[in-house]
Formats: sequence, C-alpha cells, structure tokens
Amino acid sequence: MTTTLPAQAPNARPLLAVDGLTVRTPHRALVHDFSLHMAHGERIGLIGESGSGKSMTTTALLGLLPAGVSATGSVELNTGREGAPTGNLLTAPESELTRIRGRDMAMVFQEPLTALNPLMRVGAQVAEIMLQHKLAPTRAEAHRRAVEMLDAVHLPDPAEAARAYPHQLSGGQRQRVMLAMALANDPGLLLCDEPTTALDVTVQRQVLDLILELVKQRNTGLLFITHDLAVVANMCTRVLVMNDGVVVEEGTTEEVFTRPQHAYTRGLLAASDLDATDAEGRLFTVASAKEYVPPTREQLAAEAAAAEAAAATEAEAAEVAAAEVAPAADAAADATGAGEAAQDPDRAPAAQDPAPATAESVMRVTDLVRTYTRSKTSLFKPAPEVRALKGISFEVPRGGRLGVVGESGSGKSTLLRILAGLDQPTSGSAIVAGNEVAGAKESQLRELRQQLQIVFQDPMGSLDPRMTVEQIIAEPLLVRGRNETAADRSRMVAEMLEAVGLPASAAERFPHQFSGGQRQRISIARALICRPQVVVADEPVSALDVSVRAQVLNLLADLVDEYGLTLVFVSHDLNVVRHLCDSVIVMQSGEIVEAGDTESVYRDPQHPYTQRLIASSLTLRQELAHAF
Repeated sequence: MTTTLPAQAPNARPLLAVDGLTVRTPHRALVHDFSLHMAHGERIGLIGESGSGKSMTTTALLGLLPAGVSATGSVELNTGREGAPTGNLLTAPESELTRIRGRDMAMVFQEPLTALNPLMRVGAQVAEIMLQHKLAPTRAEAHRRAVEMLDAVHLPDPAEAARAYPHQLSGGQRQRVMLAMALANDPGLLLCDEPTTALDVTVQRQVLDLILELVKQRNTGLLFITHDLAVVANMCTRVLVMNDGVVVEEGTTEEVFTRPQHAYTRGLLAASDLDATDAEGRLFTVASAKEYVPPTREQLAAEAAAAEAAAATEAEAAEVAAAEVAPAADAAADATGAGEAAQDPDRAPAAQDPAPATAESVMRVTDLVRTYTRSKTSLFKPAPEVRALKGISFEVPRGGRLGVVGESGSGKSTLLRILAGLDQPTSGSAIVAGNEVAGAKESQLRELRQQLQIVFQDPMGSLDPRMTVEQIIAEPLLVRGRNETAADRSRMVAEMLEAVGLPASAAERFPHQFSGGQRQRISIARALICRPQVVVADEPVSALDVSVRAQVLNLLADLVDEYGLTLVFVSHDLNVVRHLCDSVIVMQSGEIVEAGDTESVYRDPQHPYTQRLIASSLTLRQELAHAF
C-alpha cells in the first residue's frame, strides 16, 4: 500500500547527513572526506567510473564494509518515523544496523538474481522483509501486503508472481521484485547501485520510470549510483561527481551537466555525449575533452524543437506518399494476382525473393532458420520446439558496418554463433567470406574462422588467465596451414599491440594485470592478428565505463578503416550503433522486423518495435532537454 509522507519543512533536519566520511584499508584511503546532506524526497546522483569509490561509499552507509576495510566520520539518518536511528551510524552496534537496514534505508542491487534467494518464492521474500522488522502482525497479513507491493511495482498478475521462484522471472521482473522488497517497509532512503545496467533498453526505461514514480509518491530520498550520465539526467535533481575516492564536483543537474567546472566532469560529459565529435569525427574521450562544449539550455531546447518538427514533417510526407502509392499498388496487385491465377489457379502467392547477391558482398544470409528442440516434459507429448531464427535474410557489402539490435531473446546470439561456424542452421544459407556455413564439416570451417573473428562482451571471460598477452594474441596463428615462425609471431604481436594502443611491454603480462578497457584492446588485437575479412563485435563496450567506451569505439572505427574490415556490431545500445554503423537490422523474436541505412531507420522507424526501442533509449542530450 502506498504511503505519501509529509513534505519536509524548510528548517527540518536533513534526511541523510554525511560529514567527513573516509573509507580505508590498512594501506590506503578508498574514499576521502566524503560529505553529503540530502533532504527528504531529494534525488541525488552519485556518478564516476569504476574504482572511483561510489560503491564503497554506499556500502559504508549501510554498515556492510568488507573485512579489513574501516570507515570514519559521521553518518546520521533522520527519517522522522518512530524508533528511527539516532547518532552516528558508523559507531552504531550491529544490532541497531540490522534494525535499520530494510526499514529506514534500503538497497536495490545491480544484479537481482544474485541478491534474491533462489530457494524462496518471491512473495515470501517480500513478506520476510516485513516480518523481520515486525511491521506486519501475521504471516498472512505480510503475504497480503507482499502481493500489494508486487502489484505496486506493476508486475503482471502479482498473486501468481508471488508464487514464482526468481529463476522463473525475467531480468526486468526480478528487478521489480527487488524494488518491491526495498520499498516494502516505506524506508526514508533508497539506495540504487547501477540497478538497470544489465537490462534491455525498454526494460531499463520501465524500471527507471517505476523507481521515479514510487519515490515521488512516497517522498523517499533517492541516492542513485551509476556511470551512465543520461540515467542521472533522467532521474536526479542534484549530482555528485567522484574520482579516485574524492568528490570533485557537485551541484544541480543543470549546473554540472551544462557548466562543468572540473576537467574530469567535462571529460565524463564529453565521452557520454555520442552526438558530439571532435574535428576528426571521433568521439571525445577524457583526454580530448578540452575541445568539448557542453550543450546550453537554449541549445537543448532548439535541438528538441527541431527534432519534433522533423518527425512531424516526415510523418506527413509518409502519409502523403502512402495515400498516393496505395491505389497504384492495389491495381498492380490485382493485375498480377489475376495473371498468376490464370496460369495456375491453385498456386499460393510466393514469398518475396531475397535481393540478388552483389560481387562486393562479403556476407550473405538467405532464409536462415534455427530451431531448437527442448527436452521432453511428457511421455505423451512431443518435445517442445523453440524457433530461434525464423527465415531471416540480409547481406553485408565488403567494408560495410552492420549494426544488429534487439532485446534479449531476439535471436542475435544464435545468429552470431551460426555466422562464426559455432552452430549449424536448421535450414537456409549463410555464406561468410566465400564459405558456406550450412552443412560444412569442421575441417571446412577452418578457413571461415581465419576470415571471421569475434570480439566478446566480457574480455576477462574470453581471455585465458594462465596465458601471457603474447600467447593470447598469437593463438589464432597456431592453426594448421600457417607457417609463421616464433619470431614472426612475436613481431606480429608487437605490431598489433601498437595498433591497439598498448605498450610492447604488455606482451609479457597476464590479463588480470590490466583494466577492463585494456583487456578489451587485447581481445581486439587477438581478433585482428590473422587479418580477417570480417569482425563480429558482440556487445564489446556494454561493460565499460563511458570514457573507456569512447576509446574502444574510436579504436574499432580506426581499425575497420585501416584494415578494410567488414564489421558486424551487436548491441542493445542503439546510440552506439547509430554512431558506429552505416546500416542496421532490428531483430525481434527471431525475425528481422526492420532494416536499412542507420540514419533512415533511426529518424523514421516504420515498425512499432523499432519505434519502441528508439523511444526507450536514453541519450544525454534528450534527457537533459526533458529535465530542464
């Protein structure tokens, strides 16, 4: 049940008062002299890159620091409810902190599947929060309120959802359950630590809108931790920027995002703004951000008005064109159908043939179908089938940059596995760099795997931790049929390290000694060492900070041009695809629902699913325009 708390009086004590918070290990300070005063109902964004101290700060507020890490300073929470904590939480006993967590302040974590108990039904987990803090008199009453909370977070059929286990829900639904648990006891303060990073774009938008709606209704204070500045512009009224454990800038969202004072803040803004490029057409990075000019309020308003006017003009033009074409198309269809019926009355209308292959096509997919058979669930019923791909067709010219977008379950990963020769289609054809994948034996796929290489989403998971960087990058050269000597391989590795911007000394080090962005550069070097024709990048920047993302995207664009590569770039981030790719296909439930050159699809999407994806995507400039 939703409870609206009274608004804060002008001179009331702040909801959260943090003064001089320092978090340290025995060897160094992780957070230094952090201070924050939050009013009741205020929404504050805490932004910064990995290692900046954001998560350590919130962990200290909850009293959940790991062993060997200590905190000093003052943290006071004033929710105004009976039995609320008093005094410094950093010196409070564990028994009091246990009473506070989940009742006076609550946390929504980044990955709900690891935060939820896999052995308990989700309704019981929401009810347990209320029973633990004795805010429900009986278990039956707690269960009734749990169903109400699941309804409040807009879960379909909340009574049925309450009986489900976490693994039976989608990622977005699990995050809604986490939100229901966090708000079950009407806490005064809600902490959100990257709660939408792992979600699809439409689900992300839904969860963000839901969080905003609920904290406004309940007058709950929100501390939102993220590295995504567009999300902060959408959610928060005030911003703190952290770098190396220190708050380097703070102010209202408008002040910080349109008139940044610190060089690091300017760098984050520049790298996050995919609509801005430098004089060479490259994305800004923290290093090159001096030339970046943040958008003003007037500029944002003008851009928003121009976009709305352009959309209205395109819609009118489309309506006029449809009205003019329809009569002629109907007449042509009638004539064609009559002619075909005269030739063969029983013949069904033929499906449209795919476009004829061109001499420059390096990849051609025709009527590709992939059907999986699941294990039988009954002796008397056939095994259920899953149609992962439903007859898709497309081609990519030599040197082209194709973006593949779609949400989880759309068939993107299945398509990539087939293109790389890691899976066989049920029917149809996939020709990659002159190699037919369908029906090919393992020995016939060796040439394909020399001509097509993959850059994976998680570089740490795709790099062998026991191998040096030189061994990792040189591994694709060790296939049968190649005749490079050890000296040749070392020379080629050194050249690739230089090409991806890593020092030659990196060759003797191991993957764990590098940052996430550096590991992704190693993955790119490994993919390009054998000079393939095609590079498939599977969400290669989704796990990276915004400044590192800009560096890796610039690197990919440079190498594609320098080596004349054909790029297939898979992502759920439509803004990245728009920047990097010249054509795009949009996949939904194993089908291509829309395809074309990138700008045309983005400016005038025809399919409702594409329209929904684009409307749900968060861009820094759009969110700033709406925020002001």
